[in-house]
Amino acid sequence: MWLVVGLGNPGDEYAATRHNAGFMLVERLARAWDVELRGRLFKARTGLARRGGEEVLLALPKTFMNRSGLAVRAAMAGKDIPPERLVVIYDDLDIPLGEIRVRKKGRPGTHKGMISVAGEIRTDEFPRIRIGIGPLAAGWDAADFVLEPFKRDERPLVGKSLEQGGEALEMILEGRIDRAMTRFNRRSAEG
Repeated sequence: MWLVVGLGNPGDEYAATRHNAGFMLVERLARAWDVELRGRLFKARTGLARRGGEEVLLALPKTFMNRSGLAVRAAMAGKDIPPERLVVIYDDLDIPLGEIRVRKKGRPGTHKGMISVAGEIRTDEFPRIRIGIGPLAAGWDAADFVLEPFKRDERPLVGKSLEQGGEALEMILEGRIDRAMTRFNRRSAEG
C-alpha cells in the first residue's frame, strides 16, 4: 500500500490558495480515479484507490499546514506504511509556477508542513513532489503570498503543474521514481 498526502489548509477560504497546491493535486487525482475523499480517518480526508494492482490511500490532512505531520503519522501507523511508501505533495516557493520537482528524500527546508511531517515521522527519507508556486512577488511577505489565490492568468500554469505532478506520481507508484526525476527535474532545469 502507498500513502499519498497532499499538504494544505482545510476550509473554503484556503481552497484556491498557493499553499494548497498539494491539496489541489490530490483532489484532482481523486476525481480522475473516481475516489471519494471522506473525513473520518487519521485526522484527514481520505479515499482508497487501486493503481496497478496496489492500494493507494489518498489523504488531505484536516490539521492545518503547520501540523500536517500529525495526520501523516496517524495514517502511516494506522495502515503500517513505511516511509519509502509515502509520497508527500506540496507547494514550493523556490520553484517557478508551472514547474515541479521530484525527490526521493531530503530535508524539509523552510516549509512548515514538511518540517511537521519529517518531525512527526522522524525521517526525511520519503519521496515527494514539489509544485512550483514562485517566484515570490516583489513587495510581498512569503507568509502572506502563499495564502493568496492564484491569479486568473496563472491558472494555465497551475494546471500544467498539476498535470505533470499527476504523471510524476503515476511513475513513482510504478517504481520509476528515477525516471520521474530525470523527466521532470531536467525539464524544469532547462526551462
